[in-house]
Amino acid sequence: MQNLLILGVVGLIAQLVDGSLGMAYGVTSSTLLLTAGITPAAASAAVHFSEIGTTLASGFSHHKLGNVDWRTVRIIAIPGGIGAFAGATFLSNIDGDLAKPWVAALLLGLGLYVMWRFLVLGGRRPVYRGRESGRFLAPLGLGAGIMDAIGGGGWGPVGTTTLLSTGRLEPRKVVGSIDASEFIVALGGSVGFLLALGGQGINFGIALALLAGGVVAAPFAAWLVRHMAPRVLGVAAGGLIVITNVRTILLAFGLKDAPLLIPLLVLLAGWVLLIAWTVRLERAARRAAGAAPVGVAAA
Repeated sequence: MQNLLILGVVGLIAQLVDGSLGMAYGVTSSTLLLTAGITPAAASAAVHFSEIGTTLASGFSHHKLGNVDWRTVRIIAIPGGIGAFAGATFLSNIDGDLAKPWVAALLLGLGLYVMWRFLVLGGRRPVYRGRESGRFLAPLGLGAGIMDAIGGGGWGPVGTTTLLSTGRLEPRKVVGSIDASEFIVALGGSVGFLLALGGQGINFGIALALLAGGVVAAPFAAWLVRHMAPRVLGVAAGGLIVITNVRTILLAFGLKDAPLLIPLLVLLAGWVLLIAWTVRLERAARRAAGAAPVGVAAA
């Protein structure tokens, strides 16, 4: 019961980040499940089953607040579901111990990408030039869906950051559209894992615990997307992902005790300093824009 409660809190925090940034639910949850010793396929399967509920709740909340561009959802969702099904089938047919360090490396890369996206580009203001074409959105959905299933997360880091970088859609609608379309991606990945692993290979208790926490957080996250500083939250979430996956990789290479602890402490110190620096950047940007620098929340 204690473990399930902890997983519920993990799901709540992951959905709070995901619903605010349009990314990191799967990456955060999968990272923590891998750290707990769960195989990559089982971790990704549990995350995708939990996302069937959390993405439905999140998409509905974003829709009610006007954060969803349904044209984008219609084009990107189906290829994303197909890609997730293919990725789940692939991951389920390779050795778990062999896959774990490779999946951790993928998650590490996604964590660095999340940090870079919100640290380097966090202050830029996009120019909205209309919507992306279907020829751009469909391949993006397919690739992001494959990454999502193999890495246990990737739909948001790939989809959200790519759409934000084009500057063709308001940030809040990018986040809302990616979260709404993720329901189909989670469904495709779940079907793939269920067919490949069977019911015995999936821990539905973990999935339900993550789901419970995520559903509680979804309405708050949809509201926070208008009020929180994405740059600070993105750097904080990305740093957590980086540190935990570096630990998994170092363990795979046989490091333990002091040789393992020292690099992790260095990374932890660097992460804390980077968050503090990002808060200063955010406050400076708000002062320059004439906003009151109250914490890191948006006015």
